[in-house]
Amino acid sequence: METEGDKQKFEQAMEELEKIVERLESGELSLDDSLAAFEDGVKLVKFCNQKLTEVEKKIELLVKDRDGKLQLRPFDDRGEATEEED
Repeated sequence: METEGDKQKFEQAMEELEKIVERLESGELSLDDSLAAFEDGVKLVKFCNQKLTEVEKKIELLVKDRDGKLQLRPFDDRGEATEEED
């Protein structure tokens, strides 16, 4: 389960990534500073992607079964509810 700390870390990483992009786009950084900022950005992107993948794996869709009852079904890699065998 995602904790409040995980959510804060993700949001902080996204904020830092936005700042890095702004600094890179400003054109005011030296080549060395740009390279260092880019490397930091890549690390943050990897971290954020990892967190999003973890959350995606935990998602479950609430869908109606054949009888109209609501059922929880795991979310598959294609973004669809998986079929349960009866």
